Amino acid sequence: MKIDQFPKDIQDHILPKPEGEMVYRCLGCKTEYSSDRLLDTCPECGSVFLLHDMNKQHINKVSGEKWRRIFDYRKMINEKALKGIFRFYEFVAPIIPLDQIVYLGEGHTPLVEANTRMKNRVGIDFYFKNDGLNPSASFKDRGMACALSYINYLAKQEGMKDVLAICASTGDTSASAALYGSYLDDFLKSAVLLPKGKVTAQQLSQPLGSGAKVLEIPGVFDDCMKVVEFLSSNYHVALLNSKNSWRILGQETFSYEIAQDFDYEVSNKVIFVPIGNAGNITAVMRGFLKFYDAGVIDTLPKIIGVQSEHADPVYRYYLEPDEDKRRFVPVTVAPSVAQAAMIGNPVSMPRVIELVRLYNSTADEKKVFVVQVTEQEIMDSMIIANRNGNIACTQGGESLAGLKKAAETGLIKSGEAGVLDSTAHSLKFAVFQEMYFNNTFSPEFHVRPKPELKNAPIQVRPQRLSKFPEQGKPLTGDDMDLFVREMAAEIASILDLKKK
Repeated sequence: MKIDQFPKDIQDHILPKPEGEMVYRCLGCKTEYSSDRLLDTCPECGSVFLLHDMNKQHINKVSGEKWRRIFDYRKMINEKALKGIFRFYEFVAPIIPLDQIVYLGEGHTPLVEANTRMKNRVGIDFYFKNDGLNPSASFKDRGMACALSYINYLAKQEGMKDVLAICASTGDTSASAALYGSYLDDFLKSAVLLPKGKVTAQQLSQPLGSGAKVLEIPGVFDDCMKVVEFLSSNYHVALLNSKNSWRILGQETFSYEIAQDFDYEVSNKVIFVPIGNAGNITAVMRGFLKFYDAGVIDTLPKIIGVQSEHADPVYRYYLEPDEDKRRFVPVTVAPSVAQAAMIGNPVSMPRVIELVRLYNSTADEKKVFVVQVTEQEIMDSMIIANRNGNIACTQGGESLAGLKKAAETGLIKSGEAGVLDSTAHSLKFAVFQEMYFNNTFSPEFHVRPKPELKNAPIQVRPQRLSKFPEQGKPLTGDDMDLFVREMAAEIASILDLKKK
């Protein structure tokens, strides 16, 4: 649709111009720094940042109702920079020129309503937000599109060459960083640190395929993160983990899309988010807060973070009801099928603490909760979800397990509907489905497959046949006719088919 076909009061807002003023604000000492350089932690105290737009006039001068119309009309325009997460440009990074935005197809992922059988099983209405349908098959592309767009902009401004972008990963971050980095190959190279043996073969293939330097080290994600943080502090590298606050800005669009998906009516919605490094739940809270402050939505939805009992530091933190007595203590993780969430010391924990407090106080009631689920519940939920038309990863299974737990414990009220973050494509975690079906989980996972959920291919080889086709040696004539008849009869018996 062409801009001149839009209502006249909307036309001037469709193609935005840079007019923001972004600053890093430290959550520790509150010091502010200009966004004219890439910072991941505060030079003064070492704490993490949130990015703030100091020139909010471009947001405040437009009503919430008009913002809704702007975003809805932008969905119809064929402008590359605005087709993805930057459809919400003014709320993301309004200093980046449109021609320097990196767009690889991220964002606008589908919201899929659960079928009747699934709804009846859980007892409430709910939807999967399938972020596995992003370009690298995970939600990380939202943050990476923003972070790499900013680096692209900064490189053009400063004439930077030979930038090395680096990250620690459980798989999805490395895939996304390497993919977006490869798009900027004229000045940027990628390196990723992975915990050896803790990443699926499918995830490992992604950064390798994108040409990144892949470095495997002993330990778990938390160990990789410590090494990457040291490199970031002592060498000239661009850190692409969620310590990078530009990543958080991009991931906030998950909330914006949910609001738009429901015509900006989210008062009865409950958002379920698996917690790993805590960047995603940070972004989800902040996105809804921004839309609420601008009047784009009228009510803050309930948000429920989900953690496995094998990696649950945030859950443990909020077990203490008295805010003054809470103390964050990292945990030693145990093996988890939800690999992307297997993090014992999330770097965004200061952001979580700050934003949970702000979210609840803004809503004037407790709206953010954290629930704990078992590995068994995660795997059962993933299998059940995918048996009912979804493409949920193990983290999507974690969200569904969290929904069930919230329903059982009364966190979901009558009339509320769940929105579940399925963070990656199920094919990335096919190894866990295979382990479930073949009953090959090692004991430390604490997963025992349920017979009714297992599945396996059935070998069909009728006993009456003595000749079978082979590659390069097809059957012909009577032999082929007999093969087709006997195979069909055997399959009809297995499937209990009735003749016409």
